[in-house]
Amino acid sequence: MIPFFFFLFGIVIGSFLNVCISRIPEGISIISPGSRCPRCEAPIKPYDNVPVLGWLLLRGKCRNCHLPISPMYPVVEFLTGLLFVLTYYTFGVTLPTFEFLFFGCLIIILIVTDLRVRLLPDAVNWFGFGVALAFATRIPPDGFSDVWLHGHFAHPMLTGVLDALLGAAFGSMVLWGAATLYKVVRKREGMGMGDVKMMAMVGAFLGVRGAFLTILLGTLFGSVIGLGTVACLFLVGWNRGLAERAHRRGLGSTNVLRWTIASQYQLPLGTFLGLAALVVVYALPRLWFPGYFRSIVVTR
Repeated sequence: MIPFFFFLFGIVIGSFLNVCISRIPEGISIISPGSRCPRCEAPIKPYDNVPVLGWLLLRGKCRNCHLPISPMYPVVEFLTGLLFVLTYYTFGVTLPTFEFLFFGCLIIILIVTDLRVRLLPDAVNWFGFGVALAFATRIPPDGFSDVWLHGHFAHPMLTGVLDALLGAAFGSMVLWGAATLYKVVRKREGMGMGDVKMMAMVGAFLGVRGAFLTILLGTLFGSVIGLGTVACLFLVGWNRGLAERAHRRGLGSTNVLRWTIASQYQLPLGTFLGLAALVVVYALPRLWFPGYFRSIVVTR
């Protein structure tokens, strides 16, 4: 029954995450007013606000204005429920469970928000950074400070916070350096500072090694999916009319112009970094790095 209760609790939390996803980018309070239809702003009745089930019973439409309600809401709720169950099966009922439930919820907010509006809110990143430092006092994310402080007395709380700060510095500085280099070479912005702040939060939770793996996998996911997206846009004739008009003006062949236009389509890096962070937490320890979360295993 425990996984079932984790799932129920997860979909309820997922409903709150939807509030954060829809309101934080707009600068609206996540506490009040209560849940409303995003179209007509009519208050949603409690019996219509049941996670997942409410959307299904309403057939994805507002009871008041009958306009469609985005399927994002039940999807986020359901996936959050699954994340809670996966966290239970991965860490049991331990302190690390609560840490990675917090982490997973923050990552879900960032993934979906960046996908929707190309924004990684500071309110989420800095709050997550503070939560990560608090958990680091009990669960050190890495062992790098042990190497540096070998032979010297250091309280475990101090080493945990130091590991979190090292991870945050490493993750944010690597992305900041990459963004600066891209701007120097290409003469235009390649990524926003939101990605840098997000990696500071991820690094504080996962440490230097986790931050490195997140950046490595995130850029790999982004590159592969990005190339696939560009190829699909080219094949379906995205903005063909614009390319043909440019061709008539002597700016180049139509196909070359179509590929150039498709290659300008921007994908949200934060979404791929978030997905990579979840892979680092839940998949890599099982597949390739069984001793990765050594401190967590000891805690259990």
